[in-house]
Amino acid sequence: MEGPTAVDVPVDISSNDANARMVQVLCCLCGISITPNSANTCANCLASSSDITKGISTESTLHQCKSCQRWHKEAGKWMACDLESRELMALCLANISGLKSSKKNDQRIRLIDANWIWTEPHSMRLKVRLTIQKEVHTGTILQQAFTVVFVVRNQQCMECQAEYRQGSWKSLVQVRQRVAHKRTFLYLEQLILKHGAHRGCLSIETFGDGMDFYFPDKGKAGRFISFLENCVPTKIKTSKKLISTDDKSNISNFKYTNFVEICPLCKDDLLFLPAKTARNLGNIARLVLVKSISNLINLIDPLTGQTASMNVESFWADPIRPLITAARSRMTRYVVLGKEPVFLRRNVSKRATSRKQRTRLANLSLARESDLGVNDKQFDELSYVGYLMKAGDVCVGYDLTETQFVDDDAEEFRAAGKLPNAIILRKLYGGVATGESDAAKKRIWRLQRLDVQVAESMKSARAQKQEAEQEDMDEEDFMREVEADKEMRNQMNVYKSDALKQKKEEEDAAMDNDEDSEDDQEVQLEELLENLVVDSGPDPEDNPENQEGFASYEEGEKAAKDGIRYVGREEARNMKEKESAVPTKAFSDEYDLSDL
Repeated sequence: MEGPTAVDVPVDISSNDANARMVQVLCCLCGISITPNSANTCANCLASSSDITKGISTESTLHQCKSCQRWHKEAGKWMACDLESRELMALCLANISGLKSSKKNDQRIRLIDANWIWTEPHSMRLKVRLTIQKEVHTGTILQQAFTVVFVVRNQQCMECQAEYRQGSWKSLVQVRQRVAHKRTFLYLEQLILKHGAHRGCLSIETFGDGMDFYFPDKGKAGRFISFLENCVPTKIKTSKKLISTDDKSNISNFKYTNFVEICPLCKDDLLFLPAKTARNLGNIARLVLVKSISNLINLIDPLTGQTASMNVESFWADPIRPLITAARSRMTRYVVLGKEPVFLRRNVSKRATSRKQRTRLANLSLARESDLGVNDKQFDELSYVGYLMKAGDVCVGYDLTETQFVDDDAEEFRAAGKLPNAIILRKLYGGVATGESDAAKKRIWRLQRLDVQVAESMKSARAQKQEAEQEDMDEEDFMREVEADKEMRNQMNVYKSDALKQKKEEEDAAMDNDEDSEDDQEVQLEELLENLVVDSGPDPEDNPENQEGFASYEEGEKAAKDGIRYVGREEARNMKEKESAVPTKAFSDEYDLSDL
């Protein structure tokens, strides 16, 4: 007798409750009911037994150049950045191995936060607190914070190595001017300092007739030469010398030498132009002064104020020799006895001529300072700087009555009475006008100087002493030029000096007796800059702490300015090197590195 037969009857499970289909298992560690996963472990037990920082280095090395304070980035590249800055944070994160996101095995490390931690100032250590998240299983996200220590090592960058290496330069710029003074180079030095044209230069060496600039490559030397061409009239010659060559790869190593000759004309030189040149320059008078030197030679008629400009090509095609070179030994001090302004009678119907109708011309009554008390000889001459003068002022100029000219045409003009007796150059100010011995120390302004090396001289001790005295005289003459020329001061940085306080007290005492003056060339307080400490360490642009990117900040100030949290001293001492991982429900926003 056969028994009952089993029949497969389909069962409809769609009608069952969804919770009935969820299979729950017990955690293998704590025994609570959880959704099954590959580890059969709950999130809390998984967090306590897992370390998501595995594979991420907690110690790394950063290299910093001790000379220029820059940090090594990659492949010989160096970057300047402050401590606690976002730029340095980006550099630190880039040097942590294992931190970069990877999608291997569908696991991705996400950086959530990065903070600076306080360290001892001289410990040569940097500490960064990182917070990361990682999905260890489907639906299980862990978060963990840990500290990464960076050891700072000293390493010279290529530029600093080249400074201490002999013969490391690749391009040399030799700047020369065939004159007996250095006033043009003092002016050029101020332009270089204001525009930072000497940056990238390995060293600067000074000679009796010029300066040498050494550069590590041809490109930086070319940029410096372009700067010189925009500042002074020049003539350039270039040569190169073969150092080594590789025939197989067709690579050669050269050293380049650039000879830059500056026009021998200087500010305040007196010229007697050829008749043809004077006609080509707008029919200007043949007796002219060099008003200023730029990429053009700016001339002015000292008797009428007419101006003209001569380009470099015209000068080198037909060089002009100065009639009188602007040297202190060629100048004569005059005392102004009286002044009669020259008016422009544009509207004779007006009873009075307004101030705007005046020109800079004035008829001055002059007497040599050496003639006072000896004779009564006076001169009445027109001057283009006459508007600056008043009775009692002291000025300097050229005495054409006792000067021997080298130009025959100029001698003929003087014999015919076509030349004035005196040419006034500028007004003297302060203690220079009164003849005080310490006038230079009483100036309310100072100039910055380049850090240069003086070339070794084979001259005798006596000759070297005379050369040093001549350099001091040239520097004082240049300071007097700057003092009397506002246009020149606008092209350089002029700083306040220690004598400013005493000067202000004297001005306050004499304010009641001050009369209306038309002098707009005198040094004003508004022109002077702050923060120049003379004879107190290296120049500001050579000190890394004063350069852009090396500003001085208090502890944690730079981090707060860049929006980065800073862990202070007390909190850092109580902080663990690595926290335990904690579960989180979802990924947080990733740390923003876009603007680092």
